[in-house]
Amino acid sequence: MSRDAARHPPAVRLSRRSAMVIGAASIGGLLMLLWPLIVHRPGEAVVQPPFVFLLLLPVVILVCLAEIGEGGLDARVLAILGVLSAVNAVLRALSAGTAGVELVFFLLILAGRVFGPGFGFLLGCTSLFASALVAAGVGPWLPYQMLVAAWVGLGAGLLPRATGRMEIALLAGYAVVSSYLYGLLLNLQGWPLLAGVVVPGQDSSDLAFDPSASFWDNLTTFLRYTLVTSTGSYDTGRAITTAIAVIVLGPPILTTLRRAARRATVTGVVAPTDSVVPVGAGEATDRPDAS
Repeated sequence: MSRDAARHPPAVRLSRRSAMVIGAASIGGLLMLLWPLIVHRPGEAVVQPPFVFLLLLPVVILVCLAEIGEGGLDARVLAILGVLSAVNAVLRALSAGTAGVELVFFLLILAGRVFGPGFGFLLGCTSLFASALVAAGVGPWLPYQMLVAAWVGLGAGLLPRATGRMEIALLAGYAVVSSYLYGLLLNLQGWPLLAGVVVPGQDSSDLAFDPSASFWDNLTTFLRYTLVTSTGSYDTGRAITTAIAVIVLGPPILTTLRRAARRATVTGVVAPTDSVVPVGAGEATDRPDAS
């Protein structure tokens, strides 16, 4: 194994309590996304989405960020987080999701892999927030984007150990899977709000959310909706772009990030001494005749 691929402590350590907070928040966020499939109101044609989620989700994210930062963020780690967030914001502004081309996810995956799941979670949140400010993309969808992107970075930090080409193949495969899941989960957020959406060649009634339908009927409708509107276009473009970027740019960027991680991660502490050692003490013990 090469020196650059050697394991090192995560840049942001997750305590057991922090892991529990992230787990609880993730479950809550997932339920907020899945509400169209969970709600069942027979006889009603329209159900307003629970807008209280829009108030709760940012609070949940802030609690997670505060809990992660509770263990302390080294100034060097914080600087790296800021630089990578700024780079991701610029990359996303340049690509802007045109035809599914998303340049932000490959760097998020690589950084999560190198710096650990806690750092990946933070970077997912800050990258999407910064890019929304740069590209004027602030809206009710932003907290959902931040949370799902945080999951992408978190998952990258939890991938099993691998080196060399196996690691690049693992990251490329994860890039494809996470790209499709990102699109799928965010479609859940917008699907109930698009009543009467018109899709060329499709009957809009076959793709609309129906609060009076059963779970399985709405799930089938949603999968048909996401397949027609994004899976075959935006999500596939995102998956291809991210996987190619990981394969082509992954090795040199991983090397650079690992070098930065070694400099930013403190692995030892110098313990203070209470006594003063005499100047000649060390020399005396080195002599063969010293007792």
